[in-house]
Amino acid sequence: MATDSLIFFCNGQKIVDDGNIDPETTLLAYLRKKLRLTGTKLGCAEGGCGACTVMVSSFDRAADTIRHVAVNACLTPICSVHGKAVTTVEGIGSTKSKLHPVQERLAASHGSQCGFCTPGIVMSMYTLLRNNEEPDMEDIFNAFEGNLCRCTGYRPILEGYRTFTKGCGAVNCCQNGPANLTNGDSEHGLSMPLFAAAKFDKYDSSQEPIFPPELLLDGRQATPRSLVFAGARVQWFRPASLPELLEIKSRHPDAKIVAGNTEIGVEVKFKDQLYPFLVDVSEIPELHVTRITNDGVSVGSSVSLSRFGLFLKDTIEQKPEFRTRGYAAFVEMLRWFAGPQIRNVASLGGNIATGSPISDLVPLLMSCNSSLKLMSGEGSRIVPVDEHFYTGYRKTAIKPGELISEIFIPFTAKNEFVFGFKQSPRREDDIAIVNAGMRVLFSDGGDTVEDISLAFGGMAPTTVLAEKTMAALMGKRWNESLLEGATSSLQKELSLPPGVPGGMEVYRQSLVLSFFFKFYLMVLEELNKQDIGVDVPEVHPSFKSAISGHQPKTFKSTQLFQEVSASQPDHDAVGRPIPHKSALQQTTGEAKFIDDLPRLEGELYCGFVFSQKSHAKIISISTSQALSLPGVESVVTADDVPGINSCGFKNEELLFCVDEEAIEHSSFLEPARTIDAGDLEAGFEASDQILEGECRVGAQEHFYLETNSSVIIPKGEDSEMEIISSTQCVRASQELAANALGVHKNRIVCRTKRLGGGFGGKEFRCAFYSAAAAVAAHKVGRPVRYMLDRDEDMISTGTRHPFLGRYRVGFTGEGRVLALDLKLYSNCGYSYDLSAPVMDRAVFSCDNAYKVPNLRVTGRMCKTNLPSSTAFRGFGGPQSMLIAEYWMNDVATKLKLPHEKVRELNFYQKDDLTHFRQPVTDWNLRRCWESCLNKSNFGERKSNIADFNSQNRWKKKGLAAIPTKFGISFTAKFFNQGAALVLIYNDGSVLVTHGGIEMGQGLHTKMIQVASRALRIPKELIHLSETSSDKVPNSSPTAASTGSDLNGMAVQNACETLVQRLTKYVTADPKGGWKAWVSAAYMDRVSLSATGFYKTPISGYDWDHQTSGETKVFNYFCYGAAVSEVEIDCLTGDHEVIRSDIVMDVGDSLNPAVDIGQIEGAFIQGYGLFVLEDYRYSPSGHLLTKGPGLYKIPGCADIPGEFNVSLLDRAPNQDAICSSKAVGEPPLFLAASVFFAIKDAISSARADTGLTGTFTLDSPACAERIRLACQDQFTGKFEEPVPGTYRPFFFRP
Repeated sequence: MATDSLIFFCNGQKIVDDGNIDPETTLLAYLRKKLRLTGTKLGCAEGGCGACTVMVSSFDRAADTIRHVAVNACLTPICSVHGKAVTTVEGIGSTKSKLHPVQERLAASHGSQCGFCTPGIVMSMYTLLRNNEEPDMEDIFNAFEGNLCRCTGYRPILEGYRTFTKGCGAVNCCQNGPANLTNGDSEHGLSMPLFAAAKFDKYDSSQEPIFPPELLLDGRQATPRSLVFAGARVQWFRPASLPELLEIKSRHPDAKIVAGNTEIGVEVKFKDQLYPFLVDVSEIPELHVTRITNDGVSVGSSVSLSRFGLFLKDTIEQKPEFRTRGYAAFVEMLRWFAGPQIRNVASLGGNIATGSPISDLVPLLMSCNSSLKLMSGEGSRIVPVDEHFYTGYRKTAIKPGELISEIFIPFTAKNEFVFGFKQSPRREDDIAIVNAGMRVLFSDGGDTVEDISLAFGGMAPTTVLAEKTMAALMGKRWNESLLEGATSSLQKELSLPPGVPGGMEVYRQSLVLSFFFKFYLMVLEELNKQDIGVDVPEVHPSFKSAISGHQPKTFKSTQLFQEVSASQPDHDAVGRPIPHKSALQQTTGEAKFIDDLPRLEGELYCGFVFSQKSHAKIISISTSQALSLPGVESVVTADDVPGINSCGFKNEELLFCVDEEAIEHSSFLEPARTIDAGDLEAGFEASDQILEGECRVGAQEHFYLETNSSVIIPKGEDSEMEIISSTQCVRASQELAANALGVHKNRIVCRTKRLGGGFGGKEFRCAFYSAAAAVAAHKVGRPVRYMLDRDEDMISTGTRHPFLGRYRVGFTGEGRVLALDLKLYSNCGYSYDLSAPVMDRAVFSCDNAYKVPNLRVTGRMCKTNLPSSTAFRGFGGPQSMLIAEYWMNDVATKLKLPHEKVRELNFYQKDDLTHFRQPVTDWNLRRCWESCLNKSNFGERKSNIADFNSQNRWKKKGLAAIPTKFGISFTAKFFNQGAALVLIYNDGSVLVTHGGIEMGQGLHTKMIQVASRALRIPKELIHLSETSSDKVPNSSPTAASTGSDLNGMAVQNACETLVQRLTKYVTADPKGGWKAWVSAAYMDRVSLSATGFYKTPISGYDWDHQTSGETKVFNYFCYGAAVSEVEIDCLTGDHEVIRSDIVMDVGDSLNPAVDIGQIEGAFIQGYGLFVLEDYRYSPSGHLLTKGPGLYKIPGCADIPGEFNVSLLDRAPNQDAICSSKAVGEPPLFLAASVFFAIKDAISSARADTGLTGTFTLDSPACAERIRLACQDQFTGKFEEPVPGTYRPFFFRP
């Protein structure tokens, strides 16, 4: 079939592709593979992370204007950009020419850490500025709804881009200093801004590139013409008129209409759907119409959701309020519909035709009595959006050959009210658990129901109308009798059987009643505002918070740190807030990750085949079908392994499915870990009270933005092979590949420049994949590359270990804990992996910050029928510490004492021994605690919250203060070593190499700072390129927060050796300067290279021979404290973090900007662990949450509305490099303050119903758990199904 040429502009350059364009190709694939523009990243392939964001500009003929929209390039078909202009991160600025202000400000504000998400964030902000050169903070939050960042915690991104907002430049607007703190801002030497906003040039939109004149002229003068692009499997049609479109649909009745491709793209990628005929309707003017009629509004089916929202806002401004109440409900619902990249291209008609049972818009369309105009070659017809339109799951009344042309939404009457409701796991950019559209029409001059519509999504295979309830309410007055009747009727009409698809049966049913209750109150409030001629009940003041709308996100923050002394030499970079070494390259897209590397001659792509059974043995493997597929060169199996076919860990047969079953059947991995301290029985005997309980902490996915990837290059001689890998441990990747290939490690070179995030997930698991790929490269004798798809990575690479803690705690009447018997169980999955050191860390951390004189802790590793759990930031520490705070919380609750006072009472004192007999010698926790309580104004806010809660029934606030103590060292003693190589060239430049991996945490930046101090030279003379096993052998993984400690000391050691060699030349020519001294040494034939080495002075822990003397398991402890305030919606389980204050002991910070960024990023990741990230499996063992569509990490709008971080001043640490302390893992646990603030708020809600005392709230404290813990007259109507009597839809490990 004849095919047209693809013509578009990219970064100002005209692209004409006369080849056979494959309609299955995405814009992202075309940019990266065809144009080699690799700044735009592949993060998920489903439009859920924003890493692939680009700007697409087009001329709107009808409006005679140019439109700029941010889109997900991973979902955008390449054919859809014909006649448009695409701008990528490379097209707006570069380090080789000039940076765009968007790039410059993000880099300067420390808003880029690993850098993988950075190009997408840059392009979202750039697109916002192209549409609004002076946005406000709400605009910025909205722009980032579709962008995820796993590293930064978002604060520095927001602060950097705040400089573009209206009025920026006011006092302290961009100055991150102490001015906004209410208390405790007078510490000595604190603190200058983290970046100098005043130095930024004013943004000038007139300097932006113009829209290509050729496209503008074509748009204004040329008549749209039809296009056809034909691929091997798919044909793409772009008709130029409505008759032509209908003719194509007549010829191909099953052809799919494409507007934004947001649904089809996902179906093709993840559901293996094939649609042979795709029809692009972008040039059909009739489908893009928006008009106001006498009776309502008519909207073309291809109008994007963004344009739909703007049109409704304009209509609301033009028409009387009472006529547009339905439109206001749509506008409010669109705030929570996906991210802007999706809303910019997804169409209203597509949302309807897709038939999703959880569509956010369909319940409102139903309740508003909307209708559709359907067209075909045979004519047109009008169809109401009602209970008959959806005929089954994702099935509609639209006939083959028909399409939606227009959607009509009527005006509302003066006595008519419409509201929409939605509850999802995460507020922004998330799909609904349950949603609803509700409308009521009253008889004239009264409160009697004349007509009512109650539409619900998420309660059946289709959106449904509660017809029985609607009928029962007709003719009733709007009062409490109606409310009681409606909730009873809805309870029966929308009941869900146990095991229903989607699960959460009780929660979803409760939401139906909660939504109606809110609707009842909202309508009641509106009736009270109007003079309707009859008395209606007033909304009780304590109920009004239930109907308060969500307010736009406001944001403020402070960052406090100790400035360097005025006497510190200018060349000494240590302690200064220097931006990340690669920040500029990351903001311009120049920073190269593994899959950005150019393809090599003869390179093959390695695809991994995953088992579809969670508990099975492979009987046989047939490769014939795979080998018959086009492009497949070879299939690699265990038979092709020339060396050892082992991942290096113990592996045994699978047994059981979940940890409780493993405990019941004693399915444990050995050894158990037990520590006894004091006399447990005596402790319990001396206790006034004894309390028992348990706490669960769920799994957490790493969700690094760059999935596991490698390039394997066989050298062709001496069995040499090079591995370029996204690994946290080049030694592990080198070792496993050597074992698999049956060669010595000296034949394998593994190197890594940077990772797009790691968090422990690339510590060892990635080595399994690179070893398998090395076998493939060995077999075919050609380079091999792989980059796991997001779902592949999530189903196979493991998660944080889920934990169960069972405790028995004894305590006095004043709250002092005397005895603790604790049993810890971790869900390890099917093999050991790193489960033993994870449990070691959990056992060592089970005290958190508390002295328990009589303690027994036993840790058991449960072997279950799940993928192996693995390393994750904090190892088992955060899980064990949450359990510690859980029982401490229960003690305070049981005694009815202030929780913060009970915690203080049980703090360690200086020189106390821990339960593993290590003295606490550098006890800075008390300072952190008191400073945090003071800075956060804890006492006054606690009182204010009590007042708020007494006045509000359905919204509750909570406040919690949490401490942390985190030991720094690997629990495996041999890992506590680091090495470095420092080279000085005869021009005076320095190259540093060390064994650590840069993964966004600023390690390379800090090492340059350390070298600058040790060599006494400016940082500009020092470069650090990559980590490589042929430069530094046997490197330890970059983990356990030891990267700066181990490698910094090694770099310093090497530098000191070189300084010593240069001493005589400095003495001989004291005024000569660095370059002269280096040149003199070189001419004198003195070696200008040196290795450095360091081992941490620790004892380790002998589990088999536990000593009665002192130990030194950890080199030192890090301390911190956090106070968080939340507000929960008791009716839905929704919550908001209002404010968080953190004080962290990092010693003398090597780099305050990096350290504060690590603290904020860890805190937000911990917030995800304890509150938001809900990991789910099907009963058959298939992971359900295997992408950003269902697995929700915190987004930009989830961070605290006020976020304050202070570094403890005057707290040097003599046990680490430059008196600093580690910072990667210790702050993560402080997010438990949000968890316990939520629990505090729930306690208030429970108290209102007469429920007091302790209660269960497992982690994560997701919306379902919050809602069901509150307990009230609505939840009381439903009973949880009895486990074992049904097959649940999902389970949480």
